[in-house]
Amino acid sequence: MHQIKIIGGVPLKGEIAISGAKNAALPLMTAALLTDEPLILTNMPHLADITSMEALLDQHGVHLSSDLNLKTLTLTARTIHNTTAPYDIVRKMRASILVLGPLVARCGQAQVSLPGGCAIGVRPIDIHLSGLRELGAEIDLLDGYIHAKAPKGLIGATITMPIISVTATENLMMAACLAKGETRLINAAREPEIVDLANCLITMGADIVGAGTDTITIQGKNRLHGGTHRVIPDRIETGTYAMAAAITRGSIHLTNTSLDLIPTASAHLQRAGITLTPTEQGFHVTAPEKDIQGVDVMTEPYPGFATDLQAQMMALMTICRGASLVTETIWENRFMHVPELCRMGANITVHGSSALVRGIDTLRGAPVMATDLRASVCLVLAGLAAEGETLINRVYHLDRGYERVEDKLRGCGARIERIAE
Repeated sequence: MHQIKIIGGVPLKGEIAISGAKNAALPLMTAALLTDEPLILTNMPHLADITSMEALLDQHGVHLSSDLNLKTLTLTARTIHNTTAPYDIVRKMRASILVLGPLVARCGQAQVSLPGGCAIGVRPIDIHLSGLRELGAEIDLLDGYIHAKAPKGLIGATITMPIISVTATENLMMAACLAKGETRLINAAREPEIVDLANCLITMGADIVGAGTDTITIQGKNRLHGGTHRVIPDRIETGTYAMAAAITRGSIHLTNTSLDLIPTASAHLQRAGITLTPTEQGFHVTAPEKDIQGVDVMTEPYPGFATDLQAQMMALMTICRGASLVTETIWENRFMHVPELCRMGANITVHGSSALVRGIDTLRGAPVMATDLRASVCLVLAGLAAEGETLINRVYHLDRGYERVEDKLRGCGARIERIAE
């Protein structure tokens, strides 16, 4: 087990290259199950969640070949010899559910363990299952596994999702690519990762219209072929490092990204007094030396404020002028970072799904514990701004979603290191 030690108080200055998006890469990897030809993914991040997905796909029979230097991963599912996604792998990562749709569509069956991942609240898979049933699959839940069968293949249907779900949209869109006839997904998620997956599937021969809107139409094909696709930049990493520059009163040039990926977060940062200047490679983030203004934040589905940036924004609000109200509408139980921020001197009061943050002059370093992926990086940001030493425990969460975080921050002057407990 490792810890991260930070000596705070250094304004970050320099350049950070944003990695490929984890939340785009994971569904793109499962898309390889839809074809017997190679799928080549470039701009791949090197993360624990990617490694977990590689292990899952490998046991299904997918041949994987990676080049870390070129950030390239080649996946070939010539023969799928196993349609069971076992508990030991699936429990590590909720995104494992994304193999369900492709396996049923191509093989006519799948047995997938009920998923695991961060303990930030219930993430029901009912939308995945009801959608597959509407496509003609028979679904049973037995002994902690989803058993799905469609021996005669899936049939296109109009599916209205009761709530917006990114992974359900991805799962059903992939399944519909090999279904007979037309499928319409109504109330679909609109995230950039949805558009990225659709673009990859189109490269593989799929017929998809409407990705990025609330209605996606898919004309099923008998088969898909291979292709090459570049993973989009990580918008959550983009927003996180923009907030790191802000919380340390620094100035960072973020490259391999775009302000277009974080429209609502960038608007909130600008209202707080942060300067964001587009460049050919990305954008500059410059914070004033003092008097960052507190702003209210409410998480919403894209293009609203991303729930995956809520904890980082709250860390920034702890040292802003005035008060701000942070409201979480996506996941329950996603304020577990609040007690840890309070250990560092933050003034935060939680009322149900909202947290009132009263700004203070400075945070103080303290031993803290990460509870989930985004909470872990929130504490890194707080440690960068705090006086003295911050010691973050359970940093394995961080490795699931942030590539080389210490190296990137150290390159901008941060006093940060990973140490053995």
